[in-house]
Amino acid sequence: MFELFDPQSDYRVTAGNLPHWYQPGVTYFVTIRTNDSIPKTVGAFWHRKRADWLNRHGINPSTADWKSALESLPRNHQREFHDRFSAQFLQYLDRGYGECLFKDREFSLLVAKSLLHFDDQRYRMGDFVVMPNHVHLLVCLLGETDIEKQCTSWKRYTAREINQRRRNSGRFWQEESFDHMVRSLDQFEAIQRYIANNPREAGLTGTQFLHYRYGDEETKSRILDS
Repeated sequence: MFELFDPQSDYRVTAGNLPHWYQPGVTYFVTIRTNDSIPKTVGAFWHRKRADWLNRHGINPSTADWKSALESLPRNHQREFHDRFSAQFLQYLDRGYGECLFKDREFSLLVAKSLLHFDDQRYRMGDFVVMPNHVHLLVCLLGETDIEKQCTSWKRYTAREINQRRRNSGRFWQEESFDHMVRSLDQFEAIQRYIANNPREAGLTGTQFLHYRYGDEETKSRILDS
C-alpha cells in the first residue's frame, strides 16, 4: 500500500534551498509550513549552523546530493545531525510562531480537504496532522505524480482560498517544502507515531489541530463533506 524508497531503482535529486529526491510510486514524509512559522532571523541562523556542521564533516551543503553524503557517515554522526538540526527544526515549528491560522477549524478543514481531494487518484494519502502553522503528512505517489509539483498544487489552492476568505494577499506558505522518502517500515511507523503525538507534544488541545489516520473513513467523509 505504501511503497518504500528503493536505492537500487532510478531516482533523481534536484537542488534548491532544500534538496528534493524523487522516485516514482514511493512514500514521502512531507512538512509544509506557513511563511511566518519561523522568524527569518531564526531560520537564517539554523541554516548557517547546519551548513557549518556539514562542511566540518566533509559535506558540501550546496550540492543536491548532500543528504546521500550524510547517509554515508557513521551512525553516531547521523544521529547527532538529526538531534541538532532535524529535530530542532520541528521543535521550532511547535513553538507557535506567526498567526497560527490553523487553530481555526475552518482553515484546518480547508487544508485537510485539499489533501484528501485526489486521494487514490494522484496519490494515496496516509496519516496527516494540520498543526497551527504547519502540516505533516505521509503520502504515497501514484503513477508519475511528482512530489514537488503536488506540494505546489496543495499550497497554491489553499493559499488562494485562505487569502480570498480573509480578503488578504501575499505569500501564505513557505516556498519550499521538506520532503523525505521513507526508507524502511520502522521509519514509516515512527513517522506515524510522530504525527499522532505531535499535537500533545506541542501542548495543543481540542480543535487547535486536525489529525487524520489512514483508513479512518468516518473522519475522511466528514472532512470531504465540510
